[in-house]
Amino acid sequence: MPFSHANTSEFGYASKVLIPEEEFLSYFDSNGIYTVVGNVKNENNFAVIPIITVLVKDDSMIHSKTIQHVPLASGKEIPFKIKFPEILGNTPILMPPKLAFNITEKDPVSIEILYDKTLIKHDDGHITARIQNIGDKTVYYPKVYAVVHGYEMVLDIVQNIEFIEKIEPGEIVEFSMYPDLAITEDVFYYSCFAITNSFVRPMYAERNGENFYYRYDSGTWFTSPQFNNEGTELSLRTLNSYPLETYANFEFPAFSDDEKFSVYVNGEKKKIIQSIDERGNWHVAYTVQPREGGEVLITGFKEGWDPGDRILLPDWVKVNASWWANELGEDELFVKGVEFMIKEKIIIHTNTIKNDETTIPNWFKNTTKWWVDEKIDNETFVNVLQNLINREIIKIQ
Repeated sequence: MPFSHANTSEFGYASKVLIPEEEFLSYFDSNGIYTVVGNVKNENNFAVIPIITVLVKDDSMIHSKTIQHVPLASGKEIPFKIKFPEILGNTPILMPPKLAFNITEKDPVSIEILYDKTLIKHDDGHITARIQNIGDKTVYYPKVYAVVHGYEMVLDIVQNIEFIEKIEPGEIVEFSMYPDLAITEDVFYYSCFAITNSFVRPMYAERNGENFYYRYDSGTWFTSPQFNNEGTELSLRTLNSYPLETYANFEFPAFSDDEKFSVYVNGEKKKIIQSIDERGNWHVAYTVQPREGGEVLITGFKEGWDPGDRILLPDWVKVNASWWANELGEDELFVKGVEFMIKEKIIIHTNTIKNDETTIPNWFKNTTKWWVDEKIDNETFVNVLQNLINREIIKIQ
């Protein structure tokens, strides 16, 4: 029976989505920043979106960070890395992670690593290798991840440092990966190569009084996003810990066709590539110089941005509802989506949710199927659900 969420236990076991103990660790990188790395495996027969919470005790304070990872197909794995620049102590304690997931849909990415003589580990610990698109469709913005091993233990999680905009059917592209300088001398081999075409790092910043959600992919890190009062300029801080050139690729929801972006790092204008994808999102990419860090300013956002009154729901809410409506999951699966809508204040409900006290009439599955099949829109479905909760026909205690 599939579940959208399961109770977690030590070292991240949650149903058949897990983070092995031996593939979850931490270290101080070459810039002295506390870094946590791990590897998520999906052993279910359906795709999931892993939600990983990492907790670190630093003296008397516990720091916590949660990431929603990319969709992970059945039988696949995906590494992750989280940095904690706010940790200042010398002896932080890494606590067992918490792991949950949402059910989703995911087509396998049609790209494979070429395990041949071109896959080379060099004396300084980095590797060079090649990937090939074995499918019949162009794949945009592919990324490659891997686990770095020492002789007896995992050392790091790495990704390709080159920007790959697309890879055509049959095309072969070279890439390279570098471990952090703090562990370079101990590198023995690389494993668990994972390829994705989804952005990993979601972020948001308040813009004109509303949350503006966007994503980025990069060999470097960005923090502290903030818009100006007009909502036309986004400032961030960045740090490239590598003495190597890498890239940054931002994905912004398009508000206007005439948005033209510029990127400045420490006041110096960057040469960028701006494009729009098939989903109508802007992509803004540029080259990051070795050890480049400091203030980033992205300009060109259209003034007057407003998300409007449209109800936006993530895909996993509809996927969970579809499984429940088609008798493939218990009420807990549907309630997960209701929890999200209550948290986001899409549905108003003042009581605390307790799944064992939830009552959802079976006939409501027909209404849910109409929504899943797009016979009714999000607004209609949410209004019906809100009405039934208000009348206590659907009881969420």
